[in-house]
Amino acid sequence: MKMIIHENERGLLFVKGKFVKCLGAGTYRVPRRGEIEVVRAAGELLSAHANTDTLLSDPVLYEQTERVTVSPFEAVIRLQDGAFDCVVSAGEHLFWKEGGSFLRFDTSSAEITADVPLAFVEKWAPFLLVRTEVKDGEMGKLYFDNKFVRMLEPGKYLFWANGTQITVKTYCMRPQLVDVGGQEILTRDKVGVRINFTFCYRLTDAERAQDASDIRSLLYTTAQLALRGAAGTYSLDELLEKKDELCTYVQEKLERAAKDLFAEICEAGVKDIILPGEIRDIMNTVLVAEKRAQANVVTRREEVASTRSLLNTARLMEENPTLYKLKELEYIEKICERVGNISLSGGDFVEQLKDVLHLRKGGKA
Repeated sequence: MKMIIHENERGLLFVKGKFVKCLGAGTYRVPRRGEIEVVRAAGELLSAHANTDTLLSDPVLYEQTERVTVSPFEAVIRLQDGAFDCVVSAGEHLFWKEGGSFLRFDTSSAEITADVPLAFVEKWAPFLLVRTEVKDGEMGKLYFDNKFVRMLEPGKYLFWANGTQITVKTYCMRPQLVDVGGQEILTRDKVGVRINFTFCYRLTDAERAQDASDIRSLLYTTAQLALRGAAGTYSLDELLEKKDELCTYVQEKLERAAKDLFAEICEAGVKDIILPGEIRDIMNTVLVAEKRAQANVVTRREEVASTRSLLNTARLMEENPTLYKLKELEYIEKICERVGNISLSGGDFVEQLKDVLHLRKGGKA
């Protein structure tokens, strides 16, 4: 039987299961009890019947191939004529020399050194890398196998996928709002109220801080306990009047707790105090009564002021006849604006107008 080996191929001749030699391009007769294994003449030389040492015993293969050994802590990329060819796995390999070259990277540490062409590796061998990201407004704690390594600023990060457990714990550094809602509290005079409180905090030192969820939970509990402890010492009226005092007390408690957690309180306040329905009805009734009383007081003051003004005017006109006449003319002018025509004949015009306007003493109605 004849076997044709093409230019881009090589033949591995085996007789009785033993490797004999490498065959170049051409046509060959397969010997009895023999076999020719055809392989590619580029890239990695792979044989199903012979190992690397056996193949290198052939002078041709020894000259035209090279042994490549990759440790478990290396990343090796083969280039063919300067272009990406393949990633070489850990172990021993045999490659054709022509046009081939290798890039070797130490992956014993998950940290990637500055000399690694990251863009090239990420494009052609992304499975060699582990990716993580710290978003804007955050800080990250980097851990290798649960051991703290360093802090990470906002940005994207790449590490070697070398079996190391890589963990990044992120912390929000922006102010965070916490609502402490619906706290059922009994005042000193035994009135049940619900207080809604809110506060804002932010981390000051992410490296020394606890887990972000723990910080929020601890501050929330601190606010709850402070509200219950302080509000219970006030009567209902005092609680409504001294909300600022209550807020100051709770905020001071929060600030002390936040300092131990490497955080700070930006602001805090009582959003509202919700009263029982019957108490609200009573207070609304009292408020309406107070407003009506205030309105009555204002009305009486206005009436008194009007009466005093009229009395003062009357005294002035009594003491000053000319002012009295001017006041008469003023009234006449106002009334004439509403009257179409007035006919007067001889005599005292003013007196006649008084008769018309019923201002004259003893005038007709």
